[in-house]
Amino acid sequence: MGRRLVLGVDSSTQSTKVEARDLETGELVARGAAPHPATSPPVSEQDPASWWEALRAAVAAIGDHRRDVVAMSVAGQQHGLVIVDDAGATIRPAKLWNDTTSAPQASRLVERLGASAWADATGSVPVASFTVTKLAWLAEHEPDSVRRIAKVMLPHDWITWRLTGEHVTDRGDASGTGWFDPSTDENRPDLLALAVDVVGIDALPRVAAPFETIGRIRPEVSESLGLPADVVVGPGTGDNMAAALGLGLRPSDVAISLGTSGTAFAVSAAPTHDPSGSVAGFASACGNFLPLVCTLNATKVTDTVARWLGHDAHSLAELALGAMEDPGTVSLVPYFDGERTPNLPDATGTMSGLTNSTTAAQIALAAHDGVLRGLLDGVDALARAGATVSGRLFLVGGGARSTAYRRRAADLSGRSVIVPDADESVAMGAAVQAALTLSGPADIADSIDDLSRRWHLGAGTDIVPLFDAREQRSRHSHR
Repeated sequence: MGRRLVLGVDSSTQSTKVEARDLETGELVARGAAPHPATSPPVSEQDPASWWEALRAAVAAIGDHRRDVVAMSVAGQQHGLVIVDDAGATIRPAKLWNDTTSAPQASRLVERLGASAWADATGSVPVASFTVTKLAWLAEHEPDSVRRIAKVMLPHDWITWRLTGEHVTDRGDASGTGWFDPSTDENRPDLLALAVDVVGIDALPRVAAPFETIGRIRPEVSESLGLPADVVVGPGTGDNMAAALGLGLRPSDVAISLGTSGTAFAVSAAPTHDPSGSVAGFASACGNFLPLVCTLNATKVTDTVARWLGHDAHSLAELALGAMEDPGTVSLVPYFDGERTPNLPDATGTMSGLTNSTTAAQIALAAHDGVLRGLLDGVDALARAGATVSGRLFLVGGGARSTAYRRRAADLSGRSVIVPDADESVAMGAAVQAALTLSGPADIADSIDDLSRRWHLGAGTDIVPLFDAREQRSRHSHR
């Protein structure tokens, strides 16, 4: 065996990405990726088997480095619902986080208990993305499927189960279900019963402790993936929780992630409870809390506007930068797929302020600014919910590679923005979890700090403001 490697898996809406990193230094040794089937909200579903095939292809891409892997963890897209029968077969395609068909069920669940009671019980007010609403939708529309349920899983739980045979989750991803209390680290059977009355708490995965060793990969998995038989598997987590690990976020640090969805989140020592529903009071993967604001519309918006204007994402960004000194009056509210924050599942996008002098460059700038304004409003919401947001500000996700998103994030926020050198923070975070699972940390905080120094987590490029666009952001705010 050569040097010891850990494997971080990012199973997102769009693809599976894997990174093999050196256990001691965090150096990226190899990476692989494979796509997932495309989805089109409001109905957004995928067959979990496609995730497994993508995992096989992505792991195969790292080649001979597979033989040096000693541990792995899986970060997955949050909220999705996977249901499995007694034989271990998936009963139907998984409903994903951006499937908004359960909006009526979400509204009824909130009405039954009250927004404040939901926020007190789980840290969050359910919206269509939450797993509990999807289970309620199934109970109403597919009762035969519900009666066959033996196990309920989130996407990362299902992959961990395929790897190890263990039906487990972690507190980070569990905190986005709607039936888990992150303050007590316990499932709430009474909340589950509000959604469905024939599925008991015994169908839910066990909630693993942070960095707990779940097991080793099964022999048939070792053969299928080409990995050693003794690979240790960590508990996995949700994608945003993994991103926080990959950035080495400390309390008061904030991250804005630009991908299929947009998120703004901060590390907090105390739980948050926002009855307005703007802030989801999630748990982190390492024992503290990760209050988060999520928007449905991020880089897909600028991809769409680029198509309208005959550009790709890169050339649209360059076009937008040409309008910074004269942004004009055009403004875009980018609710192209409905919206989660604010909770407007049936909304559509709106462009206003158009005149005969409006230029293509101004429209391109408005598209980038529209996405970022929603997320910077989210940072303000985090502060109102009690999170401290005065630390470092990171910009991550695929959109962080855009020159326009980088520049405008600094200008609209009026503060320095760090774009990490590691451009796959979710896969990096899964690798961090795998490394800490392998070491079996006695003191989580000290172990994370030590690994952060050795792996240089969060190192990147500082983008400082050039234009003070805070007044412009306020004038065109979505809220």
